[in-house]
Amino acid sequence: MNTRTVRILIAFALVAVPGAIQAQPAAHYVPGIEGIQGPSLPPPGFYFRDYNVFYVADQANNGAGQSASPGNFQALTYANVPRVIWITDTKFLGGNLGVDGLLPLIYQSVTAGPYKSSTFGIGDFFAESTLSWHLKQFDFSAGAGLWMPTGDSAVPPTTRAGLGYWAPMLTAGATWYLDEARTWSISALNRFEINTEQRDTRDTTGDAYTMEWGVSKTLSKTLTLGVVGYYQQKVTGDTGPNPQYLTPSDRVAGVGPEIGYAFPSIAMNVSLRYEYEFMAENRAQGHTVALTLTKRF
Repeated sequence: MNTRTVRILIAFALVAVPGAIQAQPAAHYVPGIEGIQGPSLPPPGFYFRDYNVFYVADQANNGAGQSASPGNFQALTYANVPRVIWITDTKFLGGNLGVDGLLPLIYQSVTAGPYKSSTFGIGDFFAESTLSWHLKQFDFSAGAGLWMPTGDSAVPPTTRAGLGYWAPMLTAGATWYLDEARTWSISALNRFEINTEQRDTRDTTGDAYTMEWGVSKTLSKTLTLGVVGYYQQKVTGDTGPNPQYLTPSDRVAGVGPEIGYAFPSIAMNVSLRYEYEFMAENRAQGHTVALTLTKRF
């Protein structure tokens, strides 16, 4: 296996686990991280949210969606991502103005042919401003934020936590409650990342689009069940002076169950989801487990 093939396989592996979860070249954002009713921002208040995400894969696919990985291929990522959210009473265009920020802590390990690496570090910081609207049967949200290259990065292949470039991200989504009691919901959340020049290679990775969806049923005041999924794709090509570091366009889709439980006495919500990637092209194909805790203060 030549050096370029190994590099491409590592790139596929790192593309597998999105953004705040790992140092991959296509997108900062983690697909499937928000789950059911993901576009529905909370009412005014201060919140602390903690994401715990595990990703494992033993297969990296080519552009036809077929395995192209060596027999010893393994990718593992765990990330703890603390996020603070402040939704204010201030109104703009009829919606509540909010701000939030996060800083991921990431462990990554990849084995592919002769390549083997594992690292732990601080990833790239993200901050955004949001607007949220709450109508009788709909919730809407929009946001504009910026990923900042605070994490340690390196020339590929690498498992370091930082991507090494700035990336504005635009967000828009909606949740539709199908019944008056708001027990049934369908949601869709869209994100678009505009990638800039990478500081280690001077190349620019293509922009990335992510769509997450969810269908849920609230069974009681505390219990919600649902099905969630995501689609992520690099929508423009890489550019730059170093062709050996450019990677093909990639895409992935996943689906799985989610359970959410509320603890009203302590103002906390907990959600657990599993998502299986049933389609992947030019990237790894694997499994994601996410445990999210949200506390209101």
